[in-house]
Formats: sequence, structure tokens, C-alpha cells
Amino acid sequence: MSLMASIKIPLGTKIPGFQLSDPNGQSHSSDNLFGEKGLLVVFTCNHCPYANAVWPRLISIAKDAKQEKVNSIAINPNINPAYPDDAPEKMIDKIKDFGIDFPYLVDEKQQIAKDFKAQCTPDVYLFDGNKELVYHGRIDNNWQDEDKVTCHELKEAIDSLVAGEEGERRQNPSMGCSIKWLETKND
Repeated sequence: MSLMASIKIPLGTKIPGFQLSDPNGQSHSSDNLFGEKGLLVVFTCNHCPYANAVWPRLISIAKDAKQEKVNSIAINPNINPAYPDDAPEKMIDKIKDFGIDFPYLVDEKQQIAKDFKAQCTPDVYLFDGNKELVYHGRIDNNWQDEDKVTCHELKEAIDSLVAGEEGERRQNPSMGCSIKWLETKND
């Protein structure tokens, strides 16, 4: 397990368009995934302890955000034979076991993760209705113990987006396992 942090991406960056399938083969386009107010995109996986610790929080945040017209998706870039727990058939189990009610997509070629400049699982991006980045950072300030969270950064960013406010400009990086690249990333 190699700990990585997300890198700084300028706010206002447009979402890289994409077309990905879920583990059942249903295709999803970034253009059709947006809610009226925006889209939460989280690069995550099944095996990473950091990702697993925050999956329940992510599911809860996504449920609340949907009521505010912000849709959510998760993207698994760890489709790597060395990590069989992240295989699409295991994603089906995760969706069922965790009750994930938003698209959990397969980035089999890892190109979308590269287009987003994703580094770790989880790596969190929030886009507004104009498809511009308004938040890129951690979910909250304690990935290990939800009871010790004192700062709910992602939830606050969603609340600011929904209220039409600019929101907090300082964004702490997300931290988690490195993405399991199929080849060395030199681009």
C-alpha cells in the first residue's frame, strides 16, 4: 500500500469528457451524468483501506447531494490483474454489499484517471452545472474514524455549490492508496 496525495488542480478546470461502462456493461457519458447543480466524481476502488473507510460516508453524501440536484459517480481506475479485488465482477459485489445507488464505473484503460490527473483512491472532484471544477480535495479531516471528524470539507463544498456561493478556496488534498497503473505514468 503506497500512500499518495491528490495534486492541486486549478478551480474552474472543465471536466474531461468521458464515456465509461459500469461493471454490468451499461455505458454512461459524462454529459448525461450531471445533475442540474453539478456532479461529484470520485476515483476509488474496492481494496484500498482508505477508500473502504470512507465508502459509507461517500454513499451518504451522494444521497444528500442528489436531493440537492448534484449527482454522483465513482470510477474505479484499478483494473489491474495484480489487484483482483478491484476487478469489475468484484465491483458488482461492492455495489450490492454497500448499497451503492449511483454509477460505479470501470476505467479499464485508466485513461480517464489520467485525463483527470487522479493520483489516489479516493480522489474527489466536484463540478458545478457549468462543468467547472469547484472542489478537489478530501472528504473530511479524519479518514480513519468518522466519529472524530471535525471538518466536513466535501459536504461544505456541496452546500456552497447548491447555495450559489463561491465556497472555501483552500482545499486539502485527498490521501489514499496510489492508483495501480498498468504501466508507468510518463505523460
